[in-house]
Amino acid sequence: QVRLVESGGGSVQAGGRLKLSCEVYGYIDRTYCLAWFRQAPGKEREGVASIGLGALDSTGYANSVKGRFTISRDNDKNTLFLEMNDLKPEDTARYHCAAARNCWDWNLNPGPYTDWGQGTQVIVSS
Repeated sequence: QVRLVESGGGSVQAGGRLKLSCEVYGYIDRTYCLAWFRQAPGKEREGVASIGLGALDSTGYANSVKGRFTISRDNDKNTLFLEMNDLKPEDTARYHCAAARNCWDWNLNPGPYTDWGQGTQVIVSS
């Protein structure tokens, strides 16, 4: 089990950018995949971006953010990032990072993820 702590959320205007960070406490190995999910009030949880540690850090994105968001990690600092550009009001949500063992490749389905952070709020105004 790992502990995840997100930071970097805030309020921006449409077209702006934010970079979220997720510090990963605990041991993770190549079997893990890591991901960012988001949930807005009244909406279902949505997988935004994921990275597969067992697949040479291959990445996958939701269609709604492809080309605007980038997931990456700093292996030395055990930190996961989500760089968000050209933000839109519909990106407003609470963003959570998550970890799944025995996952290997990127995965935007929340089912395999057993460890979740508390989240960080992102608000995008028009």
